[in-house]
Amino acid sequence: MESKVTTEHRKGQATIFNNPILEKLTKTNLTSNVIVYGTTVGILIYVALFIQQIPFFTFLGLFVFALFFWSFAEYILHRFLFHWVSNNKFIKRFHFIMHGSHHLYPKDKERLLMPPVPGLIMATVLFSIFYLVFSIMGYATYTWAFFPGFFLGYLLYSFLHRAIHVRKAPKNFFAYPWKHHILHHYKYPNKAFGVSNTIWDRVFGTMPPKH
Repeated sequence: MESKVTTEHRKGQATIFNNPILEKLTKTNLTSNVIVYGTTVGILIYVALFIQQIPFFTFLGLFVFALFFWSFAEYILHRFLFHWVSNNKFIKRFHFIMHGSHHLYPKDKERLLMPPVPGLIMATVLFSIFYLVFSIMGYATYTWAFFPGFFLGYLLYSFLHRAIHVRKAPKNFFAYPWKHHILHHYKYPNKAFGVSNTIWDRVFGTMPPKH
């Protein structure tokens, strides 16, 4: 499905919910995310190595693979879920909450990261899905090694994404993610879905034209 995400941009902040408590839960800051999610990843690693007693090199292999797997999940989620737009009112509402508001208000600093409460709920759901998959394969314990790598991949992506929106691009090789993502927001909303990398844009033919 082609993206219909707007290229219109506004200053200020979107109002997601009329309820002030729910509205508060849609906002966060860098410090809260580092503390809450960093602690969560640390606990998962501790459980994997010292409670589940997964051998270190087995843990390391699964952890690194999960980091790479996140890059694929990042692309798929961004392209097919966050840019899933239809005339169905529930899908339109879902889209605006999850991603449409970000395209409309790309400078909204309080919504550039996943807030801890919904983030931990989503993490629990994802952990359960991975646990089921690994259980079917007969390796349920390995979820504890895979998931912290996957979660860390998400965190690194989210912090880079925030930096792209709030900081000027560095004047070196690392400026490339800035240029790639800015083209997605301001010129090609149906291309450049990768943020932390461009691997899958190249594989699936969604690289923007060269500028």
